[in-house]
Amino acid sequence: MAIEEPPYQTLLSEPPFEHRRYSGFVVAETTLEGSFDAASRTGFRRVAGYIFGDNTAQAGGSKKIAMTAPVTVEPKEGGWRLHFVMPSSENLGSLPRPNNTEVNLRRVGEHDVVAIQFSGWTTESAIEEATGRLASWAKTKQLRIVGAPQVARYNDPFTLPWRRRNEILIEVAR
Repeated sequence: MAIEEPPYQTLLSEPPFEHRRYSGFVVAETTLEGSFDAASRTGFRRVAGYIFGDNTAQAGGSKKIAMTAPVTVEPKEGGWRLHFVMPSSENLGSLPRPNNTEVNLRRVGEHDVVAIQFSGWTTESAIEEATGRLASWAKTKQLRIVGAPQVARYNDPFTLPWRRRNEILIEVAR
């Protein structure tokens, strides 16, 4: 069974680049300090705990929530914000309350992004290279960047590097 991803409309495709329009979705997120790698590991465990049952459902007890892709990390006020997109069957009213006060639920509205796909490890140099290429492509298409680069990872940690699907997503003006 495939892991659910947030739906989007492709506005322009010139592989490995795309201009996309995402409809709104809900995320479970956490904000962390430290290095990108440390924040990714700690943030993943924190938000994974929420979807695996560290929460309180409206009817009492806890509720397991399906894993989705990607897991996204972006710079945020001197640190990092990591989020999982919640399944499309869920909304802010149906999701259980996180037990961990460092996990929050947030609705993300419709937005446009530019994206570049790459494989391998999400090292600092790979992220910088992909981000630079994407920003240059956006400029050639006269798309105005309005957000910080997000590192989106689609695979489990056991996937071999050359089979990994990673993306850099950057919000652009509509």
